[in-house]
Amino acid sequence: MEFLIKISQFLLSLSLLIVLHELGHFIPAKLFKTRVEKFYLFFDVKFSLFKKKIGETVYGIGWLPLGGYVKIAGMIDESMDTEQMAKEPQPWEFRSKPAWQRLIIMLGGVTVNFILAALIYMFMAFAYGETDIATSSIKDGYWVTNPLLIDLGAQTGDKVVAINNEPVVSYSDMRSKLIVAKTITLDRNGTEKTITTPEDFLGQLSTGEDKSLFELRIPFVVAQVSDSSMNKGVDLKQGDIITGINHTELKYFDEFEPFLSQLKGQKVEVELLRDFKPVTRELTVDDKGKLGIYPYAGVGAETYEKLGYYKVVTKDYSFAESIGVGAGKFKQQIVAYWGQLQMIFNPNTGAYKGVGGFKAIFDIFPNTWSWEAFWGITAFLSIMLGVLNLLPIPALDGGHVMFLLYEMVTGRKPGDKFMEYAQMVGFFILIALVLFANGNDIFKAIFK
Repeated sequence: MEFLIKISQFLLSLSLLIVLHELGHFIPAKLFKTRVEKFYLFFDVKFSLFKKKIGETVYGIGWLPLGGYVKIAGMIDESMDTEQMAKEPQPWEFRSKPAWQRLIIMLGGVTVNFILAALIYMFMAFAYGETDIATSSIKDGYWVTNPLLIDLGAQTGDKVVAINNEPVVSYSDMRSKLIVAKTITLDRNGTEKTITTPEDFLGQLSTGEDKSLFELRIPFVVAQVSDSSMNKGVDLKQGDIITGINHTELKYFDEFEPFLSQLKGQKVEVELLRDFKPVTRELTVDDKGKLGIYPYAGVGAETYEKLGYYKVVTKDYSFAESIGVGAGKFKQQIVAYWGQLQMIFNPNTGAYKGVGGFKAIFDIFPNTWSWEAFWGITAFLSIMLGVLNLLPIPALDGGHVMFLLYEMVTGRKPGDKFMEYAQMVGFFILIALVLFANGNDIFKAIFK
């Protein structure tokens, strides 16, 4: 069932983005009286799952879910229709239109992507507001388990006060900045310590087994008792919070392992909170220093706030306010993604090792249906699609824009033969990138 929920969100998001992107090309093409021969969701290699001709355009759904396309008459694109290009230009063809009209047609797709992302962020701000955790309320620092961070000098209990010399005020702000961090300023028991990340920090993080960063320290919440546990028959319920053992307060989950390692094979008195009321139970620590209890990760942030772990900041926005908030979020995300993309194309950062394909995108979606999560992910993917399509690779919109700008500046139009060869080169580059990204997914799945 979880797979069906994830795949449904994945396909709905991608289909929406592809159709709207291609609609961004389709609408200006029709406005400028340019013939659009095909409008397809997914690729129709050899055959289509569905197609219907309306007017001069065939609308359809292909079987290969690697994107979509509009086939505009008189344009050298992925269809490589050289037969049509060999004929005399017709007034309704793309190549017969003024350069400025062709430029608008080519920029239509990415324009829609960016407008869509901005609108989603605006409406999300209005519908959901913003919920975050104030870093100033995190009194006992973060939980650090990643060997990469530990080797750099970080440890559990450190507070992150600045990244790249910019103060962090919210937990989500810290998380988004960490992956491109060059310096991380920590507060350890009132003393500041700055660690410098290696140039290939993102690459090491992507390939390491532990992907955690500075995680929230949370209590030990009971999910269920293992069938093989010595405590199987004890009255424990999902949601019980273990607060101490033998009258020693244990506030955080990360404190249990070292404490229990000293009590192997012993019976202990465990203090719990059940529905915020204290109760005690006698449990047995096994010979490995374990209680045989699975921790529960489904507790909401509001519960942790009520227990005094941190402060949840919630902001509601009017419709007018949400416009500015959404625009700010859009700007923040596009700058962040562009920064990540620059790192990916710099071999020294090793960031290319973390590039993923369709499985990586699929894994972003949650196991349960959440419209808030769905729209947030869709907005980010829309930005990603827009930025990637602007790359100056001939087979992408950015490649066509590059040649059109050359034509507008020099007054000379690249020849059809040159454009055919450029399109072929661009197509092979795209295939190589797709194979690399999805190959990374396969490699990680096998060797993780």
